[in-house]
Amino acid sequence: MGSQVSFEIPAVLDQIERVSDEINRCMRAEGVGDDQILDVQLAVEEAVTNSILHGYDGARGTIGLRIEADPHHVAVEITDGAPAFDPLSMPDPDIGADLEDRKIGGLGIFLIRQVMDEVTYRYEGNKNILLLKKQT
Repeated sequence: MGSQVSFEIPAVLDQIERVSDEINRCMRAEGVGDDQILDVQLAVEEAVTNSILHGYDGARGTIGLRIEADPHHVAVEITDGAPAFDPLSMPDPDIGADLEDRKIGGLGIFLIRQVMDEVTYRYEGNKNILLLKKQT
């Protein structure tokens, strides 16, 4: 059956640790290794941070998370009520460019795409819904 947990956090940065702890607990209960857990934590922390800093932009709000894990995969659904924004519409940064020529930002979505096997976005019911999946 696997491990599942759903919870909501206020859109403030000090909640990131709770999110990471829940990912760790859920994945570790299924025997998933440290490297896989760290990849998922990195991706989810980046997505939640983006929602807090750029989506809500200092406004009050909540972020919902649903984590499902079994020994072979993990899926994390992240929802927020911030204005609609498809992070997957952002082009990958030019990581080959010289540092002084690179635009600021954009690395978070790039990192999420690199460490997760599947990333999808939809806007439904006035909610941004980002689904991250990884085979473990």
